[in-house]
Amino acid sequence: MKMYLTILRSAMLAVLTLVTANAMAHGDVTPQAVDTSELPQLGDEWLKTNPYTGNELAIKIGDSAYNQNCARCHGLEVISGGITPDLRKLNDEFEFFSQEEADGWFMTRIRNGAVVDGRVYMPPFEGILSQEAMWAIKAYIETRGVPE
Repeated sequence: MKMYLTILRSAMLAVLTLVTANAMAHGDVTPQAVDTSELPQLGDEWLKTNPYTGNELAIKIGDSAYNQNCARCHGLEVISGGITPDLRKLNDEFEFFSQEEADGWFMTRIRNGAVVDGRVYMPPFEGILSQEAMWAIKAYIETRGVPE
């Protein structure tokens, strides 16, 4: 009996260690600030299309912002592990829509988040990230290409 309890305790300790490691590996879930002070400021009115498409500085800022705020769910370098949408497909999935419609869908989702059957699948980032940060993230995503 004593050996059985020792094995059980060891197994429980191993499981607890793995669970803790997984939780720690998920990273800090607190949204991280994004410094967009070097980008042209966009004002209070939300734009309908991405003003930073192709802007190298915005892409660099967007890369950092994405990896600090989005990668934990959508994958490093915008490569999804399959649980969340693969954001590299954003423009590809909207091939029958205008760029304005595709950008509008992105902005609606990042601003408002996604709730399905009362469960939060993506938190809303409006009020947490600025419009400049959101468009910089989109500019970065646009550079990642469409998966085959």
